[in-house]
Amino acid sequence: MYPHERSLVKKFEGKPFALIGVNSDADREKLADVLKKENITWRSFWDGGKIGGPIASGWNVQMWPTVYVLDHRGVIRAKQLQGTSLEKKLDDLVREVPPSK
Repeated sequence: MYPHERSLVKKFEGKPFALIGVNSDADREKLADVLKKENITWRSFWDGGKIGGPIASGWNVQMWPTVYVLDHRGVIRAKQLQGTSLEKKLDDLVREVPPSK
């Protein structure tokens, strides 16, 4: 998913959009190398190196990848979207954000 995620970050640059990753890989140093190699420029949290880490448990994550789409108020508006479905939902949600004053 990294290439598509990179394209979303570029497409929504300067708009009310944030991509946040959570990773449960056991080897944190190897993970750092992967994030660098894959040019992950968005915030990515390490979840303790296990599948049932505190972030995954708190969000009831049962499989990887899991995608949650939240609106500008923090309300979950969609789950498990990918590809064009995800991009369309993001386009719609960005348009819903009231203009800054």
